[in-house]
Amino acid sequence: MTDLLKHYQPFLQQLADTDLADWLDSLPQQISQGLDEKRYGDLPRWKQVLAQLPEWQADSIDLNQAAISVLGNTNTEQQADFTELLKGLHPWRKGPFHLFGVDIDTEWRSDWKWDRLAKHISPLQGRKVLDIGCGSGYHCWRMRGAGAELVIGIDPTPLFIMQFLLLQHYIQDHAVAVLPMGIEHLPTKLQFFDTVFSMGVLYHRRSPFDHLMELRDCLRPGGELVLETLVIDGDEGHVLVPEDRYARMGNVWFLPSSATLMQWLKKVGFVDIVLIDETVTSIAEQRRTDWMTFYSLEQFLDPNDHSKTLEGYPAPKRAIISAKTAQKNSES
Repeated sequence: MTDLLKHYQPFLQQLADTDLADWLDSLPQQISQGLDEKRYGDLPRWKQVLAQLPEWQADSIDLNQAAISVLGNTNTEQQADFTELLKGLHPWRKGPFHLFGVDIDTEWRSDWKWDRLAKHISPLQGRKVLDIGCGSGYHCWRMRGAGAELVIGIDPTPLFIMQFLLLQHYIQDHAVAVLPMGIEHLPTKLQFFDTVFSMGVLYHRRSPFDHLMELRDCLRPGGELVLETLVIDGDEGHVLVPEDRYARMGNVWFLPSSATLMQWLKKVGFVDIVLIDETVTSIAEQRRTDWMTFYSLEQFLDPNDHSKTLEGYPAPKRAIISAKTAQKNSES
């Protein structure tokens, strides 16, 4: 078992009092496998960052502002040292965060996405929520700030888990957890969560219908899916299948039109399907920063025409769609 499992013990204890209690038979082992130093050679270095975190106490925590904020009394020298420590977990992709006077200006302004959807979905107060492909957990904290009773994020990238554990070190809210796994590692047909978010995942899945059915089966009857993904312009039936790469990404399989995606949701049994938003991603929303110095959106677009990717496809446009499961799930 990984020594990182200790960070999850308070969360695991909470699960014992829920309908997910049976998952505890396998979940600790799954967490250990997802954070296995033999598989991920950078883990020892990232663990050193966690081990060196100052034992500062938060004076205030705010989960409801653009930047997830943890405030405390620090001086300029402490902030400079803390900045260097935090950059040991580069790149920071989803955020932003403000920790003890240090602004983590992440690649994505994830708060913009949250602002586009938050007022158009069922209130999260008292709900059990799953966030699939959550990265470092920025939106998980926003969900908790909106009143969710329990928030479980999943992401298979160990660096993002370490970033979450860093935040959790100071926030200490164990109703929120980010687990090192993908959706395929969840127990099948859970029918447990009131709300499931899948944001920025569908286009990476070889079978979009399998993913939509997995999402459906995580929800209780009458639960709500919030789906955000890349789309193209077009009527029902329009789908782009990139020949090779799309915006330099090699793992993009299907980009449907919003109308097509809504038809897919209907086909697998969702009801009350609503298109919340369509927005072309701007180079102000996704960009290089001091906290993510690799290539970002601007380098993925045609330098002479930002309406196209480098490959000549339409530039990234993202849709947000909400849908609900029927009160009684039908067999697919």
